[in-house]
Amino acid sequence: MMSMMKNTAPTSVAPTDAPIAIGPVEALTHTASQRRQLLVALAALGSAPGLWPARAEAQTVTPVYGSLKGASLGNNAALNGALPFPAGQAFNTDISKAAVDPGSAAIIASIGATASLRPDFGSGTWDGGPIGIPYVVVSGSQAKVTIRFTAYASESEPGPYPVPRTAPIEGGAASSGDRHVIVIDRDNNRLYELYRAFPNADGSWSADCGAVFHLDSLTIRPTAKAGWTSADAAGLPIFPGLVRYDEAMRGAGGIRHALRFTVPRTRKAYVPPATHWSSSNTSTALPPMGARLRLKSTFVIPTTFSNEAKAVLTALKTYGMFVADHGSAFYLSGAPDPRWNNSRLVTELKTVKGSHFDVLTMTGLVKG
Repeated sequence: MMSMMKNTAPTSVAPTDAPIAIGPVEALTHTASQRRQLLVALAALGSAPGLWPARAEAQTVTPVYGSLKGASLGNNAALNGALPFPAGQAFNTDISKAAVDPGSAAIIASIGATASLRPDFGSGTWDGGPIGIPYVVVSGSQAKVTIRFTAYASESEPGPYPVPRTAPIEGGAASSGDRHVIVIDRDNNRLYELYRAFPNADGSWSADCGAVFHLDSLTIRPTAKAGWTSADAAGLPIFPGLVRYDEAMRGAGGIRHALRFTVPRTRKAYVPPATHWSSSNTSTALPPMGARLRLKSTFVIPTTFSNEAKAVLTALKTYGMFVADHGSAFYLSGAPDPRWNNSRLVTELKTVKGSHFDVLTMTGLVKG
């Protein structure tokens, strides 16, 4: 659950217990040891491998692109087959046949060829907050409130935003971390995302920055300019790249969009649809923000894996995942849900290593 840094980045891989930089300034919070503790907590919260129940067969739901009107309402609500953005938008594009970038091997090595894929989400709580990045789906009648931007107002769409007073906050109400707040207006097909968001007594919110995305358009953020950040370091929307239980439970093919993940270091560059870099390092061995990775077709997904793991790994073969932020290597972002089996998901996903991925051709690379 890392967040954006404004054109800053460490120049070398952090040692085991070194803090990982987050935030528009070089604020330091979660350490690598805390990450390991989180994984232990995830495992403890889940069932023991010998007790894993047999899962139902994968379910199929007809996808609806570019319209969220069929989504349920509430915190971490099911979208019922709805997908942000039209079918041709980058998040929804099948890249299973896309070419591999010539610099792929070097970039994978810089992230960590032996590092394991990890879920940065789960069931239960961690440090008093949900495990993952929560969101809320509201109707078009949700009252809009003032948003006071405290850091990057010039790169944020001005309010008001339809943020409920009780909107879930990443990490919980007392969090000192990224405090993302994500709101989906299903009736108007708009996505509102805030970084470092704090509710005020008068019903308004304060946040470092915010972004508004049009879920029914290929021009996903029409008022933004090249170089702008968002609530995410890469300038991307967060919500479309989250792993969600209501999709993952369907098994292979249940997730029909690209995912988002973190890396320890990036270079001073970005690849569209990203719009922002978060580093001063120009080494071509480092990934730019927005780089897209794909799980190699040669990786065999075990038939014994859970529906959720099959869904994630199949999506990584078909749609890939975007470098979206700084954080621990190969940590996938997702939404909290009480139905996640933390132990099983951690056990299954960690069999995937960095060497099992390719970096795809970085078309349109913007260098700093």
